[in-house]
Amino acid sequence: MERSSMRDFLVGLFMLAGIGGIVYLSVSIGGFSWHGSEGLHVSAAFDETGSLTVRAPVVIGGVRVGEVSAISLGNDFRATVEMNLDPGLKLPTDTSAQIVTAGVLGDRYIELQPGAEEKVLKSGDRISMTQSAVILERLIGQLVYGVTKGDSKDNKPATSEPAKMP
Repeated sequence: MERSSMRDFLVGLFMLAGIGGIVYLSVSIGGFSWHGSEGLHVSAAFDETGSLTVRAPVVIGGVRVGEVSAISLGNDFRATVEMNLDPGLKLPTDTSAQIVTAGVLGDRYIELQPGAEEKVLKSGDRISMTQSAVILERLIGQLVYGVTKGDSKDNKPATSEPAKMP
């Protein structure tokens, strides 16, 4: 009988370890943070966010320094992106933010380019210099249909014939 109870104990211990591992992975993948929301909270307004999502990384020089905490539509009909950055980060006030894509069809994230100002951003400040996401479908449309910003309905489409000199 003693051998059976020892085996049951080991099986139970193994099951608890397995359940603990599943709980840990679920919490890690879910993005739960034990340390709360302390940090540098800044925001930026973009004309186009593409497929940027909450919890997307915020990087400087390829190093992750925070994540997107919220995306909302502002009163000026621009997307307001709020970011939670590392608390020890000292970003100059002329820092710029742009939405970039990881690879050709990868996920979107925000890349920060620190400026040269001596004054630093404080929690609650807004990054004023932004560059919106490039939408691949629009670029393909421009390539296929030859649409550019300066084109109008009255202009004839470009031809492949060389220009004739007078």
